[in-house]
Amino acid sequence: MSKIAAAFQKHPKAFVPFITSGDPDLATTQKLIVAMAEAGAAVVELGIPFSDPVAEGEVIQRANIRALKEGCTTDKIFAMIKEVRKETDVPLVFLTYINPIFTYGTDKFYAKCAEVGVDGTIIPDIPFEEKGEVLGACKKYGVDLISLIAPTSKDRIQMIAREAMGYIYLVSSLGVTGVRREITTDIGAIVKEIRKVSAKPVAVGFGIATPEQAAQMAALSDGAIVGSAIVKIIEQHGKDAVEPVRRYVTAMVQAVAATKK
Repeated sequence: MSKIAAAFQKHPKAFVPFITSGDPDLATTQKLIVAMAEAGAAVVELGIPFSDPVAEGEVIQRANIRALKEGCTTDKIFAMIKEVRKETDVPLVFLTYINPIFTYGTDKFYAKCAEVGVDGTIIPDIPFEEKGEVLGACKKYGVDLISLIAPTSKDRIQMIAREAMGYIYLVSSLGVTGVRREITTDIGAIVKEIRKVSAKPVAVGFGIATPEQAAQMAALSDGAIVGSAIVKIIEQHGKDAVEPVRRYVTAMVQAVAATKK
């Protein structure tokens, strides 16, 4: 059983936080990962800072800029994760774009993921039909390629879900990441379609910010993913963000867990 599968088994209703690596610096990122794991995060998603993060709203775009100005690189992130692995075995998933992977070298990138303990990758700008660009390397090194399913996937939902690895990232809303006042997509109907062909865990992301929203999404799926709301806390507190983020993640973990039947 993979670490991601084991995590969702341990946390039937999972909370998955996202942060941008290197924001405000890599030393703080390391502390944040450990704190979020201690607070009960089932999986932690880590952004690799990139100059053109097409799926991201303003909050995470600013985090990317801060991390790049701080001198964050992919190699430095790998070195940080190697240190993190001395403190926690929480599953780690990169959310990145295809350009940084190609630039680094696909085989080399996934070999390094396996070496330091990265368990999966999410690549928003690779369509399902083009995942062959990285799938071979993912399988070679035992790194899950996490699929995204969006409200617009429609007749592609089952096709994507049938071949999913790790967990399925269900995008709650159209557009880019960011806090939303209300999520109007029929999440339950999409999950029902996924369940027809796949038993992989389904976690809902994009727009979730409050414990109430997280609980609402987790009640319809296997968990909730939150990025922008956490990155906002980091933007506000900088290097002092560890404890505020820990408190936020603790509240979200509790809200999601309370939906367990």
